[in-house]
Amino acid sequence: MERLSSSKWTATAASILIQYTGGSPYAFSIYSPAIKSSQGYDQSTLDTVSVFKDIGGNVGVLSGILYSAVALNRRRIGGPWVVLLVGAIQCFVGYFFLWAAVTGLVERPPVAVVCLFMLLAAHAQTFFNTANVVTGVHNFSDYGGTIVGIMKGFLGLSSAVLVQVYDTFCNGNPSTFILLLALLPTSVTILFMPLVRIYEAGRTAIDKKYLNIFSAFALLTAAYLMVLIILRNIFTFPSWASALTLTVLLLSLLVSPFGIAIKAQNLQPKKDPDTLDDPLLENPEPALAASKSSSFENLTDHEDMNLLKATSCADFWLLFIAMVCGMGSGLATINNMSQIGQSLGYTTVEINSLVSLWSIWNFLGRFGAGFISDYLLHKKGLARPLLMAATLATMAAGHIVIASGFSGNLYVGSILVGICYGSQWSLMPTITSEIFGIRHMGTIFNTIAVASPVGSYIFSVRVIGFIYDKEASGENDDSCSGTRCFMLSFFIMASVAFLGFLVALALFFRTRRFYDSIVLRRLRHSSPR
Repeated sequence: MERLSSSKWTATAASILIQYTGGSPYAFSIYSPAIKSSQGYDQSTLDTVSVFKDIGGNVGVLSGILYSAVALNRRRIGGPWVVLLVGAIQCFVGYFFLWAAVTGLVERPPVAVVCLFMLLAAHAQTFFNTANVVTGVHNFSDYGGTIVGIMKGFLGLSSAVLVQVYDTFCNGNPSTFILLLALLPTSVTILFMPLVRIYEAGRTAIDKKYLNIFSAFALLTAAYLMVLIILRNIFTFPSWASALTLTVLLLSLLVSPFGIAIKAQNLQPKKDPDTLDDPLLENPEPALAASKSSSFENLTDHEDMNLLKATSCADFWLLFIAMVCGMGSGLATINNMSQIGQSLGYTTVEINSLVSLWSIWNFLGRFGAGFISDYLLHKKGLARPLLMAATLATMAAGHIVIASGFSGNLYVGSILVGICYGSQWSLMPTITSEIFGIRHMGTIFNTIAVASPVGSYIFSVRVIGFIYDKEASGENDDSCSGTRCFMLSFFIMASVAFLGFLVALALFFRTRRFYDSIVLRRLRHSSPR
């Protein structure tokens, strides 16, 4: 039992469970109408609150700095669990205050205060995400794309899981759902955070096999959720059926990851790898450092950079701009899904289904991009920025579909935009670790992730909110109906996504020689024999 509780496989299983409940900001469309109505906000004000959610959920620089301080230096006290604990505290405080404001437990607060606590609640996600993703990359450094895809994918599925809990236990009451968001992620994180630890990268031949089994479990869970969402959209489930389907889901989420971890650990060598408390403290990439040669000096300048050095690189800013275009426009889409659906005449059940299905598409993008980019890199020698460019071009097509307004356009458009949006969250951290090194990965990729709220603010408030309020200004209830409400906004975002495609393509050409000469050579040298 001691071996099983102290292995990189158990750490992975614990991280997966935390990720499953850590994506509450993605369910914003479910509880945002309650915030809007209880506080008397117009659409632009609600979009401002949404932007603070995006800032909190994506500006993870503090979590990256804390992770480096407590997890990568033996002279410090703690480990990844400290980062997770700080996230759990923020999650509870932020959502509990929002619940108190929506239910009238406290006097109606100023907009700035609501924005502050929305930011705090969402900021918890960056601490969960940093601790789980960076720990996974340390433990499975040869398969960074796959492990990031798994962690990001389970985070993407979390809102679908939470919406199922909402449909079953909250009786359509968004305020109860907000209280649930204060309690559930906090409890799960505190329960499993002691198991999340970094281990020396003891590479074995079974790593890829059991990472693929985790991936298969994720796909099965996504398929189960998708079928469940579709059935709920077609039929009215009695309460016992809803409780039964949710119980099956939750039991599988709890038991399966640890079952896979136990099986994988039983096939590991008898001697466990030591934790990071010993060998990998000062240099988490000894194999990479040893493999560098003077003939590649001009190509390895980016390796193991800190944040300051990374920001002086053109590659950093190309990646940042591409993420403004991709993450920003994708996040603006999900933040306004309820309002878009209402303007096009979708029912409440259909809108909730769209939000849940978005979580599935988001998952497929996160998981698929990580898995496919690993395959293309290992088998075909194709650098990851090429896949990023392809997904941004596809996202532009998705925005055009939503702008068109034809019957069922939100279903088709949300598939394209959701998958491509999720892809950026898998590709960007992995590309960051390869170009700038793994040691400061948490700080650097969380800094690049600032692009998401920056883009979301521009597109949600300055584009979507502004155009919507302008179109609704002649209506009695300040609401807008028809394709005119969002058509221009999504044509603008399609153009921006295409710009992101061009920027990602430029990054691909700039880093192609680096990937050919350094990254692929490292993978060949570090493969288990």
